[in-house]
Amino acid sequence: MDRMIYVAMSAARSAQQAQTVTNHNIANISTNGFRAIRSALDSAPIPGQGLPSRVNTVAQPEVWSTAQGASLATGRDLDIAIQGQGWLAVQGPDGEEAYTRAGNLRINPNGLLENANGRLVLGNGGPISLPPFEQIFLGEDGQISIIPQGQTAESLAQVDRLRLVNPPAESLMRSGDALFTLRDGSRAVPDPNVRISSGQLEQSNVNPASALADMIEMSRHYEMTIRAMNTAEETDAASARLIRLNG
Repeated sequence: MDRMIYVAMSAARSAQQAQTVTNHNIANISTNGFRAIRSALDSAPIPGQGLPSRVNTVAQPEVWSTAQGASLATGRDLDIAIQGQGWLAVQGPDGEEAYTRAGNLRINPNGLLENANGRLVLGNGGPISLPPFEQIFLGEDGQISIIPQGQTAESLAQVDRLRLVNPPAESLMRSGDALFTLRDGSRAVPDPNVRISSGQLEQSNVNPASALADMIEMSRHYEMTIRAMNTAEETDAASARLIRLNG
């Protein structure tokens, strides 16, 4: 019976891990630019004398969806949505370059451009600093132009350009807070072909109905594995009683 219990225990653990990932996706349905995550598991035989029939589940690197989320029109000058593939470079928690699809930008009290999570947005030479302005324009290529404070439209000036990149999806890894970094720790090269739309925000690409169905399925799967362990325990106890009676 220990073989049955081991298999059920391994299945329960994998179901619990998958349910954690699904719950994380559901919690981020309203997070701009969030990418849905899928748990990936593989089987690994347990080596050792008398153990070749035991198989353990091993977590594999996370798999995330590259599908683009729906765009929501906001009409706000500092809201941007990346069209197609590409990423916006920001300063990560460790000070290194990171990438996000969340385009809900704002200007902090120091005049620096940042996203809603407080990550400084990067331009050609580092964090983007903006002087006081009457109006701001974000071009499709990421070019930032402003009408300086107290000036007219004839005084339109180019300030900086958003650092837009498009590294291969397989070279990226999730680093939390809707951020991604390159696996080798390097920086992606700016891609002039990446385009943005201002006055829009990309929503999370999590499908609420699908995520809810996954959560229910994983919950039922976990319950089945627990019942299997209870059945194995009861069968083992019954076998022990028969042995004592025949002894």
